[in-house]
Amino acid sequence: MTTDNEICRMDAMTLAGHIRAKALSAVEVTEAVLRRMDVLEPHLHAFCTPTPEVARAAARAVDSKINAGEDAGPLGGVPIGIKDLVATKDIPTVMGSPLYHDFVPDEDDIVVERLKAAGAVIIGKTNVPEFGYSGVGHNPVFPTTRNPWNTAMTSGGSSAGSGASVAAGVAPFAIGSDGGGSVRIPSALCGLYGIKASMGRVALYPGCRDERYPGVSSWESLEHIGPMSRTVADSALMLSVIAGPDPRDRYSIPAADFDYVEATKGDIKGLRIAYSEDWGFAAVDPEVRRVVSEAVAAFESDLGCTVERADPGFGDESATFWALVAADTDLVGMRRMMKGHERAMSPHLVELLQRRWTAEDFTSARMGRQRLCNVMWRFMAKYDLLLTPTVAVPAFPVHMQGPEVIDRRMGRSADWLCFTFAANMTGQPAASIPAGFTHDGLPVGLQIIGRHLDDKSVLGASGAFERARPWAAKWPGVLERFGL
Repeated sequence: MTTDNEICRMDAMTLAGHIRAKALSAVEVTEAVLRRMDVLEPHLHAFCTPTPEVARAAARAVDSKINAGEDAGPLGGVPIGIKDLVATKDIPTVMGSPLYHDFVPDEDDIVVERLKAAGAVIIGKTNVPEFGYSGVGHNPVFPTTRNPWNTAMTSGGSSAGSGASVAAGVAPFAIGSDGGGSVRIPSALCGLYGIKASMGRVALYPGCRDERYPGVSSWESLEHIGPMSRTVADSALMLSVIAGPDPRDRYSIPAADFDYVEATKGDIKGLRIAYSEDWGFAAVDPEVRRVVSEAVAAFESDLGCTVERADPGFGDESATFWALVAADTDLVGMRRMMKGHERAMSPHLVELLQRRWTAEDFTSARMGRQRLCNVMWRFMAKYDLLLTPTVAVPAFPVHMQGPEVIDRRMGRSADWLCFTFAANMTGQPAASIPAGFTHDGLPVGLQIIGRHLDDKSVLGASGAFERARPWAAKWPGVLERFGL
């Protein structure tokens, strides 16, 4: 008999295969992860809205299909968490905001439609900061999400609950969204693999696209939806399901000319790789520098690549990024909704909405993005991939926006996020892969950035590094506390 713990430690590909072969039933798998959720949720708060009955009904439907000899789909019976910024029909989508406390969408996001059609079993909505305007996991509505590697620490954000749930084995993978790093940040802090495919690979709707919902209709020129998982292959498997064009997303692009899963299996010997440990200007925690540098060395010693230290040459573009966020935000609609509720909302979000943005702010930001894109394509013409730390620090205590001192340098509380948002501004594919651990046992992420539309190389490098330096057998200490 397969135990709950054995089930919860299986990757998505293994689970799907066992369910397809009837070695496990979808109901067995669902009940196992729901029992783990019951044990861990009081301590992790990864799920703001668990959906056990929705999950049980979906699992029974998968088992009925398989027992009837029908194809249950490539994800048939596999549990998944859905980030609470992503619309789910008939399931609350609160987005961490009191303004949407009772909001229940009347339609699924495109990715949710595709996941359901592929047989995935939704076990709940995962926690986020308010409307996703933060790189951490606390909001005014739900308890704060905790990092399974150290529950005093943040799991990152804005896909906070998705990161914590996968790291703890409550689901083998989860949906995240990434407007400035929000798939990659929690993946780095939780010891996971997460990938933001090229802009337009994964169609978005209604998020960023539906004017009926001011809080939802934002970040259109920056947002990506992507997978977070314990293995590279599981993220590739999810991409094979959720990627592809849709007329509801004007930014969506034609389907890829490669197989996502097969792309993870190739040899990357001979690739030319740039490594920037600090963009040439950023403060980086010494432990992050150490762990990432050791991981980068494997690309030469183990994988046969040529690695050069090189910085793209742009400066601090955080002001440009946040002006683009504001330009993508329905300021009129959100200000109208916010009126009278300011004290109930996240202060940093209120500040962004109340700021008197000018047309010049927005036009300057668009020009800044053009400059950044030009710097990056010229730089990437010399290299196949660019490696950086994913974030500048390991996980830090909850209820902070970020540390104001990094490597003895004073800065702003968002400076630790400096590595991720450039790829949102350019639309390039980017992944965070586990690089190793600090001396205190906290995960550190390595970011892999590809050329424009070259998701295949990012997946190939990710798979090659995973084979050289595997990590999936290491689990967070919180599980030992509960005998899991």
